[in-house]
Amino acid sequence: MTQGNTAVEVLSAPLRVRFDYTRSVGPIIGAFLAGLREGRILGARGSDERVLVPPPEFDPQTAAPIGELVEVAAVGTVRSWTWVPQPLPGQPFDRPFAWAFVQLDGADTTLLHAVDVTSPQDIHTGLRVRVRWAAERTGRIQDIACFEPGDTAVPATPQDATEPVEILTTPVDLSYKHTASPQETVYLRGLAEGKLLGGRSRPGDRVYFPPRGANPTDGTPTDEVVELSDHGTVTTFCIVNVPFLGQRIKPPYVAAYILLDGADIPVLHLVLGCDASEVRMGMRVEAVWKPREEWGHGLENVDHFRPSGEPDAEYDTYRQHL
Repeated sequence: MTQGNTAVEVLSAPLRVRFDYTRSVGPIIGAFLAGLREGRILGARGSDERVLVPPPEFDPQTAAPIGELVEVAAVGTVRSWTWVPQPLPGQPFDRPFAWAFVQLDGADTTLLHAVDVTSPQDIHTGLRVRVRWAAERTGRIQDIACFEPGDTAVPATPQDATEPVEILTTPVDLSYKHTASPQETVYLRGLAEGKLLGGRSRPGDRVYFPPRGANPTDGTPTDEVVELSDHGTVTTFCIVNVPFLGQRIKPPYVAAYILLDGADIPVLHLVLGCDASEVRMGMRVEAVWKPREEWGHGLENVDHFRPSGEPDAEYDTYRQHL
């Protein structure tokens, strides 16, 4: 993409997404995790008589709830594997190791886990392996520290906990590098200058905000830059009443789709500056920008939208954008 006669140098930045994913485990997965804490591995017998490890909550053949749990051995056979020469942060080892599908004795399916071997020459399909239990177990898959070569099970050290496992919290940590498209780069640089820039393929076409790399109707690049007003219209909205971890605003508050003047696609943002019950479809709003010294390359430069005091928009002006 070029802007004028100058090629656009695209922006890129490292991004990291971190949060704790918390779920209730139910009676089947809960029993499996409690078994790991006790040093036992439980599978489920399906309607076809196969023993499934880990146990699913519902029978894969009939979709009926799983009933019978079956204990399987802590030794098994490698069915397939892959070598990890450069481990990533958070993986079981900080040295090379193997991931493998292990079929435990007594099971008809495989369990994915790490195998502690020093080189790819030390592992092969058909290798007999055994569980190495974690010294402290809390009812997680990490209670199996890894598998290691061997054909004789090693008993786990006893644990004192006996309460059921009902909740599982898994930390999620994803790091990656995002490279913006040329159109997104223009949009992001515009935000750093206090501008809201949309894009379209040609005069008369829809204006997308944020701009897309191509018009979804015909695939043509959306290279024409359109500067938009920071005033707009609430098309649809929801009132957030439920608190959640990491929430920065005390409920109730409003998240709304706002159709900026000159745009054809609404953007999701906060509407503050009035009681949540006062927000409505057609309400006219204006952007509230953060102080200039806090601006970066992101839509968070707009802290929120607030009522502008203008008369509500007529329904026909935004009904095609709901």
